[in-house]
Amino acid sequence: MKDFDLVSIVMPTKNSAMFLRDCLDSILKQTERNWELLAVDDNSSDDSADILHTLANKESRIKVFNNQGNGIIPALQTGYSQSTGNFITRMDSDDLMAPTKIETLKNSLLKSGAGHLATGLVQYFSNETLGAGYKKYAEWINHLSKEGTNFLEIYKECVIPSPCWMLWRTDFIKCGAFDSLIYPEDYDLCFRFYESKLKVLRASEVLHFWRDYATRTSRTDPNYANNNFLNLKLNNFLKLDYNSDKSLILWGAGKKGKTLAQILIDQKIEFTWITNNSKKAGLKIFGKILTEQALFDSSKAQQCIIAVANEIEQEELKHLLANQESYFFC
Repeated sequence: MKDFDLVSIVMPTKNSAMFLRDCLDSILKQTERNWELLAVDDNSSDDSADILHTLANKESRIKVFNNQGNGIIPALQTGYSQSTGNFITRMDSDDLMAPTKIETLKNSLLKSGAGHLATGLVQYFSNETLGAGYKKYAEWINHLSKEGTNFLEIYKECVIPSPCWMLWRTDFIKCGAFDSLIYPEDYDLCFRFYESKLKVLRASEVLHFWRDYATRTSRTDPNYANNNFLNLKLNNFLKLDYNSDKSLILWGAGKKGKTLAQILIDQKIEFTWITNNSKKAGLKIFGKILTEQALFDSSKAQQCIIAVANEIEQEELKHLLANQESYFFC
């Protein structure tokens, strides 16, 4: 039987003993008291399991399980299968919650009802020097979250921070919950939120603190390699937004552009490949001739996939393609 007001927090843990106590402390300090933590140890070789069990013996809201498989997706599935709340959220065991995180997300959903996705602003921190790329990503995703326009740029990066969202259980089930076996699992789930047409609620305060360090899973696990992201992006585009009645344009012949072109060719999807590099125009790659940008006909209704990373060139393309369906993949 589900507790209407209960929030279920699903948290995989693997070798995070160094940070786990601080993470758990941030959960215990939540202003919202009606929650359960489903902590799943993913075959840790450090003291993570001992830390979890020690605290669970003192705090009944913390429930500890061993992963029924191997890896973060089976761990999420294991935790979710034991959850009993009407609200579902996720936590990473090396991060920190702001004290009002659970209360704020829950109240947003209670106010707005089903069909909505609650999220919050995020902030990176590190004991080492924090890279400019992480700061830039946080600024970008926070800008989207403040406006509730996250899905408008879904093909660039994961637009919903994986440990900072909350859904009604009924909506989570409609999205397929943690059933998918596709990595990167957070970006895949984000696309399923998008496919289910959930409305993202505007966020106004930092609710989650993302810890960055050299051995963080997203840095070291091959499941989070760039090619996996590109495959996920393009496959979802073809499933959710591609219109075969319109001409498809692929813009850019760098590393990402070539990867996307190869996928399109393998799937026998017709497209025109455009480059703004005059030295590449006219060349044939994968049997496909590269067309120079000057030959682009903006009078036709087309769909454009942009694989150009240079920000100045991106801004130029936004103006050039103002009347086209454009999807920026970087």
